[in-house]
Amino acid sequence: MKKGPNQKMVKGVTSSMLAIVLAGITILTGCSSNESSSGATSADGSSILKVEVFDRGNSPSGYTISDNYMTKLVDERFGKPNKIDVQYVPVPRSDELQKLNVLMASGGDVPDIVFTYDQGTFNRYAEQGGLTDLTDLLNQYGPNLKKFLGDDTLAYGQIEGKQFAIPGKRSVLGKYASYIRQDWLDELKLPMPQTTDELYTTLKAFKEKDPGKVGSGLIPFGMTIAPAQYDPLLWSFVQQPLTDEQKYTLTQKLGSSDYPTLLPGFKEGLQFMNKLYNEKLISTDFGLDEDKKQLWQDVQNGKVGFYTEDAGELYFTYNGTYKNLKTNVKGAELTPTDVFTNNEGKHAKPEYASNGLYIMIPKSSPRAVEAIKYLDWMASDKNLFDMQNGVEGENYTLKDGVPVAKEDATEEATNRLYNYGDMAIIANGKIVGTEEQNNDAYIMQTPEEYQAAMRKSVEISNTDTIPPVNFSVPIKAEAKYGSGLQDKYNQLIVKATMAPTAQFDTVYDSLLKDYMSSGGQAILDERTKVFQEQGAK
Repeated sequence: MKKGPNQKMVKGVTSSMLAIVLAGITILTGCSSNESSSGATSADGSSILKVEVFDRGNSPSGYTISDNYMTKLVDERFGKPNKIDVQYVPVPRSDELQKLNVLMASGGDVPDIVFTYDQGTFNRYAEQGGLTDLTDLLNQYGPNLKKFLGDDTLAYGQIEGKQFAIPGKRSVLGKYASYIRQDWLDELKLPMPQTTDELYTTLKAFKEKDPGKVGSGLIPFGMTIAPAQYDPLLWSFVQQPLTDEQKYTLTQKLGSSDYPTLLPGFKEGLQFMNKLYNEKLISTDFGLDEDKKQLWQDVQNGKVGFYTEDAGELYFTYNGTYKNLKTNVKGAELTPTDVFTNNEGKHAKPEYASNGLYIMIPKSSPRAVEAIKYLDWMASDKNLFDMQNGVEGENYTLKDGVPVAKEDATEEATNRLYNYGDMAIIANGKIVGTEEQNNDAYIMQTPEEYQAAMRKSVEISNTDTIPPVNFSVPIKAEAKYGSGLQDKYNQLIVKATMAPTAQFDTVYDSLLKDYMSSGGQAILDERTKVFQEQGAK
């Protein structure tokens, strides 16, 4: 069953960060400047509102990142009626944190609306006094926005009760599902594995009997150093039930994700990975595959018998993994499954927090009112729906109130939506109504022939989920050490997994000691202190 967040601790935001701090620059200095070009007006007297936008370098012919269908829609529906000239400031997606740090430090050049996915960066800006307190502004100018986001999502943008960010609302909270070669099971007359032990038996059978006639390139269990491949396995080894103290103190948050590094059972999970590696049941060079591209290639070429993945990733047209597998290997079939089982018999796996982006208004901005009005407009009427889905009959049709993308949409219609995800910033994923409708909208983004499997994937991703842990105050040690510790955590995963069986304990202990001395202990100490202080209130 999906669990709700602990309300005692969730009212606020946890802190973590990618330690991208430019030498000699302090955010507070830049943001305290009273000079801001954003206070200017356009030739017709309209107020100028500057908004950050991700530039992915993918604008279709005839469009630019600051002049396209979406920008024109905003101008017609929001800009002109309110005499606000919305101007977009492109920021390369590939180095958005570095660029954002420069903009925030510049004072005069920083947009009125900026954003990041990184919690630590948000916390750092707020703690240094670089952000506008939006509490009263949201109450006065953002009624539709407040209703759209809800208290649980808004809490992720609060620090000690004050609203310093508007969190984007995530439409789908499920993360992971697993996939297995059904045709290999059928060839060996094996049942679908239901538990971790049964999966191990199946993986050994794949290796020994090679039902796909792959040969030396056979990979029973596809693995990478991306969380989607190791998270479901490792979290399933965490011993349940956990006390609140264990959950809040022993979890380590790096970047935007919780890791079970110090939770009981984590070591045993790594030891199981070590066993799989030494028995040649997982990808040999998984530690080099950070972007999953090698895994996807191996799956498409029919080499992989089982793997875990972001739910439904393989079915999306932009990914093409399943389509290419079906093309390359006659009769190949991947079936969604849920096999990793914890000590309670549940298929435990983490879920996303309900927030996406942290949308912020720098303290130097004189356009905070206009900024909140812009976000409130986006949450009003059909504006968000139209930004995400385009024009009915051209981009989509409606099925039971849920937009279904037209597979025969013209190039012109398709191009108008190329950047909808980067413009509709108050939502992460398509939001059309209830949780069920949001899931349906997500599923219907895949080709119709894969939608049944996609639906099963989403169901699996929402089963027995573990919600993220959140504190009401930032954990400063996570902001300080988070980036370096992510590298240390990856080293722990890779080196402990690849260690000779007899040396596992020695290698694991040495790597964990290094992790703890590099900031892990500081995070543990601070989380313990904050938990005790919160518990005393």
